[in-house]
Amino acid sequence: MTDHSPETHTDGQPPKVERGGLWGLFLGLAGLLFPPYSGVLSAFGLVQGLRARRAARAHRSEAPGALMSMALGMVGVVLSASMIAVLFVYSQQATEYRNCSARAQTVSSQKECDQAWESGTGLPPVIVGG
Repeated sequence: MTDHSPETHTDGQPPKVERGGLWGLFLGLAGLLFPPYSGVLSAFGLVQGLRARRAARAHRSEAPGALMSMALGMVGVVLSASMIAVLFVYSQQATEYRNCSARAQTVSSQKECDQAWESGTGLPPVIVGG
């Protein structure tokens, strides 16, 4: 295993730690938690992690959380793209499900809408916001 510990600068000061990785980690996590904005936030987290790693390499310092922010950002982008693809493929069923949910006045009628969605698509209603 190689030792990539940060080298001290010529003036004896320890190198500055890049905080961009932590911001990227926050953005990537926010992308997973807020589905309407997941693609944008996850992409920002991915880019922020990349930028933090580049800056850390250039300054021979560390970027804590940068690798994890890139991983979370990638997962968020993939999940967002898959949700959008499902909505395009099942656009007719998604429209019917949303109309049914808008008319549902009780829990049992909402469950009927959920069952109709699941039987028609084989997917859980969480994908369309149910």
